[in-house]
Amino acid sequence: MKQILQYNRSSTIQVGEVPPPTLRGSGLLVLNEASLISPGTEKSTVRGAQQSLVSRAMERPEKVKKVLTALHQDGLTQTLARVFDKLDTPIALGYSCAGTVVDLARDAGSFSIGDRVACAGQNYASHAEMVYVPKHLCVKIPEAVDFEDASFVTLGAIALQGVRQAEPRLGDRIAVIGLGLLGQLTVQLLKASGCRVLGSDLDPAKLELARQFGADLAIRPQELTEAAEMFSEGHGVDAVIITASTKDNGPIEVAGDIARKKGRVVVVGAVGMNVPRESYYKKELELRLSMSYGPGRYDPQYEEQGRDYPFAYVRWTEQRNMQSFLELVAERKVLLKPLITHRFPIEQAESAYALMMEGQAPYIAMVITYPSDRARTLPRTIPIGAAQPARAVTLGIIGAGNHVKAMLLPPLQTMKSVAIQGICTASGITAKTLAGKIGAGYCTSDHQAIMNDGAINTVLIGTRHDSHAALVVKSLLADKHVFVEKPLCLTEDELQEIRATYEKKAAEGLQLLAGFNRRFSPHAKEARAFFASRANPLVMLYRINAGRVPPDHWVQDPNIGGGRILGEVCHFVDYMQALSGALPTSVFARRVGRHSSGITEDQCSLTLTFGDGSMGTILYAAEGNSGLPKERFEAHADGRSLVMDDFMETSFYEGSRHRTFKTAKRDKGFADEMTAFVQAVEQGGPPVIPFDQIEAVTRTCLLAVRSLQSGTAYSV
Repeated sequence: MKQILQYNRSSTIQVGEVPPPTLRGSGLLVLNEASLISPGTEKSTVRGAQQSLVSRAMERPEKVKKVLTALHQDGLTQTLARVFDKLDTPIALGYSCAGTVVDLARDAGSFSIGDRVACAGQNYASHAEMVYVPKHLCVKIPEAVDFEDASFVTLGAIALQGVRQAEPRLGDRIAVIGLGLLGQLTVQLLKASGCRVLGSDLDPAKLELARQFGADLAIRPQELTEAAEMFSEGHGVDAVIITASTKDNGPIEVAGDIARKKGRVVVVGAVGMNVPRESYYKKELELRLSMSYGPGRYDPQYEEQGRDYPFAYVRWTEQRNMQSFLELVAERKVLLKPLITHRFPIEQAESAYALMMEGQAPYIAMVITYPSDRARTLPRTIPIGAAQPARAVTLGIIGAGNHVKAMLLPPLQTMKSVAIQGICTASGITAKTLAGKIGAGYCTSDHQAIMNDGAINTVLIGTRHDSHAALVVKSLLADKHVFVEKPLCLTEDELQEIRATYEKKAAEGLQLLAGFNRRFSPHAKEARAFFASRANPLVMLYRINAGRVPPDHWVQDPNIGGGRILGEVCHFVDYMQALSGALPTSVFARRVGRHSSGITEDQCSLTLTFGDGSMGTILYAAEGNSGLPKERFEAHADGRSLVMDDFMETSFYEGSRHRTFKTAKRDKGFADEMTAFVQAVEQGGPPVIPFDQIEAVTRTCLLAVRSLQSGTAYSV
């Protein structure tokens, strides 16, 4: 399908051919009919991409700090690879569109296939032939509204939320600073609310358009203070809504000058926010920022997971704002056709952005249109290059996030026995970009294409955690070797299904490896050699300065990510298992009693015992200082001790002797892990990690989660 993409490295905008998105979550697949270019936001995005790397760095010092930290820990090559991968991955433009539902999730609410819907959301309601949009970012289009007008829904909701923040009453006198697209919509909404409106802008054409939409007075900025005095009969306006887009502090200053005592100033546009204390203090003004489309914005539980706010307590969510705006359009209280200055078919969309960026002609609203053939099919698999030559490991990748691209692909690409045939991701954009970059045969948004490809004998699974188990089983049943990133699965039932499937397929020579990479680190190999001749059990301590993951991150969702015990602590259980050479036999977990984030499971301790009598304690802390290295491991037995610091340095103590093993960069074993897996597929033989060890680690972590909740120790 065709989609408008912004390329950061080349600072170009292109209409690319990418696979359509995959249906997921609680959302809809929508075949677009029209989408609206947001002149303020999208122009800012494009300008940001056109800046030099130095300019971008100066504006984002926190990102520079992260890069410098990564340079120290991971080395120059790996860090630069991550930075340039970010630059090379295009971003989807657009966040307001309208079309027809062609597929939907089972819990998509009241929507049905064939419904006409308007959609909102960055990275959802994009300029693309087909989009995936969560249900709370969609509304049905009233019969009296066409697709073109419905494509204004996001900008309309933004304007409406700004008006709600101003709390207009019948007869209120309200000023609107900035009469671009948002300003024109705001003027109409205020008039529909029974207000008298004073508008201000530099552009005479926009002033005239505001008058046509009912503005009682529309004047230039230099006349605003005097005009507001007359317009308000000397009292000052009841409220000021700033819809301008400028880094200048002028709008926020003049708003304080023209507002009445105890009035309201609402900031909708991106403007300078150095608030002058004098005018705001003496008038006791109320300054409000309008949160985009309304309550629910930036809340993943609302937007992505479909959890609505109670109607009685949050009357106007972003979805309800969207619906209300379209109702006003249907009643012709808001007119949109006069705002449309240009229409471009998707094939010519690059011309729309050239017009916007170069100022070739005046514009307000520009609409992107799409082919009207409702029967058109959009292929989910797109060839990139020639089919890959048959090799011992012909790989299909399902899920290609940052971890897969940064840690797993680089070593795989250096192996002569590996050919990467297909790349599958949910969005299609990542798949297309990565496939082109590494020379894969094709990209797809349909994982079944990987399963059905007879040339592929090995699958790498790097998706979100909730899909791991099903994809592992499908891949094995398709007679493919499997490497799956941790965790293996999220439930005991899934674990049993994987075991039953793998027991049959292992007899046929298939390999299954979970991504417990740390046991492959050179530091782990040195540690095993150090304790190889021990006669007594180990006493082990693993401290992880994990850092915070926000409560609304998908990893913290028990149904999607499974939480950090399943998602990360499995690494440390496996490390102890590999060093002791014995399976875990029991686990007891405790967590902090409370935390302001509402999450306590990522600040916990696990006490483990192992089959050889060894014991280990894992101390997992999410609230440590970021300046402290992430991982520190200690082990003690037979008068010997070792201390490993962040997979960069391990110190060994034996008698009066002390030696140190160092690596040039943090080496957690990814390269050796991939090498071992590829060799096992290529040469056959025993599994890289016996399944009973993978199973034991997974079950231990499942029981650890249960132990946190019950306060009880469990046998593994």
